[in-house]
Amino acid sequence: MAGPGCSPVGIRITQSIFNIPAGIANLTTSSMTRRAGLVLAAGFLVALIGGGSRFALGLTLRPVVDELHWPRSELGIAVFVYFVVTAVFTYLAGRLADRISLRLLMGGGILISGIGIGLMGLMTQPWHAVVLYGLIFAIGNGGISTTTVGVMVTRAMPGNAGVVNAVAVSGITVGQLVMIAGLALVLAAVGWRSVFYWLALAHVVLLVLLLPIIPGRAAAAAHARRPATVGMSLRDAARTKQFWLLTIIFAICGLDDFFVATHVVAFAQDRGVGAYAAGNLLAIMGLTGLIGVIAAGVWSDRSSPVWPTAASFAVRVVVFALICVDQSPLSIAIFAIVFGVTFLVTAPLTVVFVRDAFGTRHLGAITGMLTMVHQVFGGIGAYAGAVIFDTAGSYLPAFFIVGIASILALILSFLLDRKPAITPASS
Repeated sequence: MAGPGCSPVGIRITQSIFNIPAGIANLTTSSMTRRAGLVLAAGFLVALIGGGSRFALGLTLRPVVDELHWPRSELGIAVFVYFVVTAVFTYLAGRLADRISLRLLMGGGILISGIGIGLMGLMTQPWHAVVLYGLIFAIGNGGISTTTVGVMVTRAMPGNAGVVNAVAVSGITVGQLVMIAGLALVLAAVGWRSVFYWLALAHVVLLVLLLPIIPGRAAAAAHARRPATVGMSLRDAARTKQFWLLTIIFAICGLDDFFVATHVVAFAQDRGVGAYAAGNLLAIMGLTGLIGVIAAGVWSDRSSPVWPTAASFAVRVVVFALICVDQSPLSIAIFAIVFGVTFLVTAPLTVVFVRDAFGTRHLGAITGMLTMVHQVFGGIGAYAGAVIFDTAGSYLPAFFIVGIASILALILSFLLDRKPAITPASS
């Protein structure tokens, strides 16, 4: 994390003590600003490719099961395993992000993710999806999750954690918009296998472009040498009410997010929406999600992360109620547009919640734990949605369940502490 010398005040103090000419000081500030901007851009692109890739299975779910004659729950198992594995590796990556080179950690994650997602184009048996998507891709994706991206950009720009994390995480929604729209064309033109080959190529390009930009060993060593910052350990945080409220809220958020992301395309096709239009529902969610994520980041910096969190669940309650009473193509389109605004809203807020409640000393570990919970319940939502469909022949019971869960999350949001227990300045 950047030290005092990275702020304008720090530059002025250093200049006055050592009598550094103003031009040199300004040059230093400009260089730091450019470097921070490059790091933020790197975080955005990692989220774009890594986040966009994980939605590919939702896009290809129905073509895969139709061609290979699998029940949807077979792919649901792969998605569930993915979320459990990536959750564990997200937590481990969060702990490592506090200690080692982010270039090594994230570079390895990009490489492993690309191998796993690319080989998906060759699968012929259900266990192939479990191994390639559920294990290999998940391990790599854990290394480039919102936790490691969040630690990287927060270190680069610590004074505006909400906004910079929102910008970085918005890469996921932009990936959902741009990549899924493009991959929907590939799917319609040449089939689902080519979708995974193009994603592998995207990972190769990402690795080549970003490896020089992501902070390396020197940055990790400089961070380790800094005086210990204020903050609780994960064990101390787990003794607080705030931690457990956040844990339940993030669990419900994950349940909602990835039930919808995995099944909305197949659900729309079941209700008579064409394959290309249904595929673009994920792209529409990406567009409105971009607006929601950025708005949540700005809102959290100006007031508290509690308010955008509560607002997102209030909106979800309304749209889940809508889809439970009307599943026409128009209602499905309205659902995708409005739910998209709330999609992944908690992702940029995770670092802000942790910073305000528990400090930054163990930012990666605590953020990783909350993200792990989000991911595990995302896997439960994705798999349970498939099982419910195979059992009931409809997604309606699943929509009812996530609607009730969202009501609970809305209530719990108002029980969260709204003022920082540890101020950003002291952390």
